[in-house]
Amino acid sequence: MKAMFKGIAAALAVLVAVCGHGAAAADDVPHIVSREGRHALMVDGAPFLMLGAQVNNSSAWPEALPRVWPAMEALNVNTVEVPVGWEQIEPEEGRFDFSIVDTLLEQARARNLRLVLLWFATWKNTNPQYAPRWVKLDNARFPRMVRPDGTLHYALSPFGTETLKADSRAFAALMRHLREADAQNTVIMVQVQNEPGSYGLARDHSPAAEAAFAGPVPEALRQRMNRPAGSWATLFGRDAELYFHAWHVARYIDAVAAAGKAVKPLPMYANAALPGDPFTWQDAKTYASGGPANTVIGVYKAAAPHLDVVAPDIYNPARKAYVGFLEAYDRPDNPLFVPETGHAREYARFFFEAVGRGAIGWSPFGVDFTRYLPALPATPKLAGDALVPFAANYRLFRPMARVWARLAFEGETWGVAEPEDPAEGHRRVLDLGRHRATVSFGSSDFGEAPPKGNSYPSGGVAIARLAPDEYLVTGYFARVEFALADAEAQNLIIDRVEEGTFDADGRWRFARVWNGDQVDWGLNFTGAPQVLRVKLATYPKR
Repeated sequence: MKAMFKGIAAALAVLVAVCGHGAAAADDVPHIVSREGRHALMVDGAPFLMLGAQVNNSSAWPEALPRVWPAMEALNVNTVEVPVGWEQIEPEEGRFDFSIVDTLLEQARARNLRLVLLWFATWKNTNPQYAPRWVKLDNARFPRMVRPDGTLHYALSPFGTETLKADSRAFAALMRHLREADAQNTVIMVQVQNEPGSYGLARDHSPAAEAAFAGPVPEALRQRMNRPAGSWATLFGRDAELYFHAWHVARYIDAVAAAGKAVKPLPMYANAALPGDPFTWQDAKTYASGGPANTVIGVYKAAAPHLDVVAPDIYNPARKAYVGFLEAYDRPDNPLFVPETGHAREYARFFFEAVGRGAIGWSPFGVDFTRYLPALPATPKLAGDALVPFAANYRLFRPMARVWARLAFEGETWGVAEPEDPAEGHRRVLDLGRHRATVSFGSSDFGEAPPKGNSYPSGGVAIARLAPDEYLVTGYFARVEFALADAEAQNLIIDRVEEGTFDADGRWRFARVWNGDQVDWGLNFTGAPQVLRVKLATYPKR
């Protein structure tokens, strides 16, 4: 065991060297590194797994915060996503007030929590309500989008040059304040706008927009899409307006992000309000056209190089759809990050699927105790026990978050969530290379009876490889059985199964050995928080 951990320590040292970091310094600004199509969020010089929760939209006020922190403590989070509205910091043009930012920094530090700031400005759920009054009420200086009939749409136009200037100045001022007030990097990431775009109108029809739509597709996008020269309609057909709007919204967001990064280069991302599912084509008017939805990730990558991540807000509890969105955003050129997901109990299981894919972070939305919830079909009223499955996930992972983040960056993690559709069956097989892991849901405690699924879809499992024949395994309400991928020549045997946890320095703390009933019928995970180290071995057929 000691030899194995010396190997892990050596691998971590190599990783740090590759990433260009030695010992963490107080002013080591968080950033994202990528290698061989995998990604890590580096915080204090090492990979960091964000175990997050996002507060409600109107909870970032001093009087509301006492109802935020107890929920964060109950959830076992290490990171809180919290809005900062443009109207809060610049109520009058040119007069800035960062008192709410200072309050957030002070109170988060007192609880040893990190922050992700959400910049609600030109677009918040496509709407300008978080822009200051002097912006959102001055249509001449800060124009709205125009419909084909000449009437005004509610959303601000991405062609508003004064809007972009004002938004960029305010965002740069916020980042300047962070540079001065947050040298220890309590804030590890910043969201630029929130679910941008427009509902009910695929694109702007203002004179500036019409002229741009009639012009050629920009070179950067053509090259990204490997398309010849041509107009938007010629190159993109039925999706021409969607691609056009996404390009210009993304260029706007990129300019705001660039202004902030020039001051303090924290990782920055944009989040997407998604279509109903990732498989069915939908008209751009039916979802947030212009935002970084799965349909236009490539457009955002071409248009917004200052964004480190484009990220999905996933509110579809069907496993096929959820996994489909994870697959869409899990790309060699894009770290997987779920900044918002539902807090109904069925969503908790998807944490395992996300971290198994190497996600840098995951966060349910609206889980403070202000008792306000949006009218989303997938997010029922927050009851007293609604946080339990999310808190249980984070209780498992918080002690080993750094270890897991490192293993994920090395490409050694897998995860699976229980399907809710009986047609999908109640078993999943994970390909681990030399080994296979069969995960079943709703199995009996003993015996080989077919699994029936849990009373509601609550099962999840995450696996990480520590060595060629050694794995870290954890989860809830599931059975895990290992087998050889090629079982023709050898038999598989369990060498040793240890239950334990990790200490604050990432060292394994042994608790007990599982044997007998605990391993004869696979590794059965219940509602108890259990982390296992599983050592496998083989013996010959003859």
